[in-house]
Amino acid sequence: MKAVKRRAVAGVLVGSLAVVLTGCGKTDHPAGQGSSTPAPKDMILKVVTADTVTSLDPAGPYEIGSRTLQANLYQTLLTITPDKPTPVPDAADCQYDAPTIYTCSLKKGLTFPNGHELTSSDVKFSFDRMVRLKTPGGPAALFSSVASVTTPDELTAVFNLKKPDARLPYLLTTTAASIVDEEYYPASKLLNDKAMGSGPYQLTSYKVGRQAVLAKFTGYRGARGALNDGVELNLVPDSAALTQAVTTGKADLALHGFGPTDLDKLRSGDKVQVVEAESAETRFFSFNFKSPVARRPAVRRAVAQLVDRPALVKKAYADHVTPLYSVVPPGFGGHVEAFKAEYKEPNKAAATSILREGGLTGVVTLTLGWTPSHYGPGARAEALELKRQLEASGLFKVNLRGVEWPQYQQLVKTGAFDLYHAGWTPEYPDSDDYLVPIVREGAVFQNAYRSQNANKLMDQEIAEQNNLDREELLENLQRVLAHDVPALPTWQGRLTVAAGKDVENVGASLNPLSFVYFSPLRK
Repeated sequence: MKAVKRRAVAGVLVGSLAVVLTGCGKTDHPAGQGSSTPAPKDMILKVVTADTVTSLDPAGPYEIGSRTLQANLYQTLLTITPDKPTPVPDAADCQYDAPTIYTCSLKKGLTFPNGHELTSSDVKFSFDRMVRLKTPGGPAALFSSVASVTTPDELTAVFNLKKPDARLPYLLTTTAASIVDEEYYPASKLLNDKAMGSGPYQLTSYKVGRQAVLAKFTGYRGARGALNDGVELNLVPDSAALTQAVTTGKADLALHGFGPTDLDKLRSGDKVQVVEAESAETRFFSFNFKSPVARRPAVRRAVAQLVDRPALVKKAYADHVTPLYSVVPPGFGGHVEAFKAEYKEPNKAAATSILREGGLTGVVTLTLGWTPSHYGPGARAEALELKRQLEASGLFKVNLRGVEWPQYQQLVKTGAFDLYHAGWTPEYPDSDDYLVPIVREGAVFQNAYRSQNANKLMDQEIAEQNNLDREELLENLQRVLAHDVPALPTWQGRLTVAAGKDVENVGASLNPLSFVYFSPLRK
């Protein structure tokens, strides 16, 4: 019955769409009947990025490039808007009916671009499919607290939780929670090069590794309706290509991949506008607890005592990023500068005392891993500056080992480095997502760190629904991590884009999670 109903709806919508498209871009008077007004042109924005796009499927890998497209093509139950940092309705209005029951009521009349109705059955299918696929590098682990999704009727989806989870509303704003058409997507494999979502845009053309063309989806009914008619997104190799495209007018907007030198040139010129917002992107050096050297608390704490973050960001990034003193950056609930409180200023004498009290009297040799391209053009300079700072103390000898990304990932897993350069941009806008990758066993940064105290605090903050009490737990957890130093935070990024002078609402398009919503843009 559902399939028959959907085909009927699709037929009606296709017919309606044909009528709309026939009249699209035309005046009220047909040509030759007294009107000399030219047909208005569609407002198509040309965007360039140095991102890599791995998959259009929200159940697949979700690095920033993929998330940027997914965020514009799919709809979620809840979303985050620029004027409100907490979740607001998108496809649904949601509420807790009990600590472990979260009910979402869908808006009536939602459809996908192919005319299929969007119902609670699609919501359940999307979540069940994501969990079943368990794509490596995918988002399934985010929803580990969800026991099941039930559908009392076509407009109601109920999330039944294994235990209370205060993060769920934020999780439902992420691309991982995108709703897909159950009649379009295979249940047992990814659909990497196609998309059928109900977001602000629909995909009209896709060339893997080169280009994605998006058209405004007029059937979208949510909080992020597009103010333009479409977007042509082209993938380019590097900062130079981004700069060339936006300064020559071949692109209206350039994002992700600018080097500090090119940004400085763009800022000093008058051809484009450079717009900047605080980003959720962070960098840190992770200690590998499989290493006999890095496993010693005195080694990790001595390194933390020596690092000079302002000098590091100035040397490696010309102050285009901000020094970071906790694994949770400013702007997220419960942030506290735990490393600054624990270690104060860089101090050789204090670091020496830490090592001596830990039974280390000679020079400590460390192997520091880094990767040349994945973490941007400043990665090498950042690794070199940390090496310089540690060796200047006379307490450490640092051997750098630079390895390209695929092999780097494997070496990290096998424990080939004592500490290694890493980066993180959270999947959901909550402090917890900076903590899970470091604290939880089996999480993204599997450095073998284990702490009963940290795990207990994390369990408590996840379950705590009183915001003030939860922030206190988050603060305490950050202090534990500053003392144990499983990871050494170094900087928080800024999301910086360059746009033509005639492009409006650029700031409103920037998401703190470092991707860009195209819908507010117009020119």
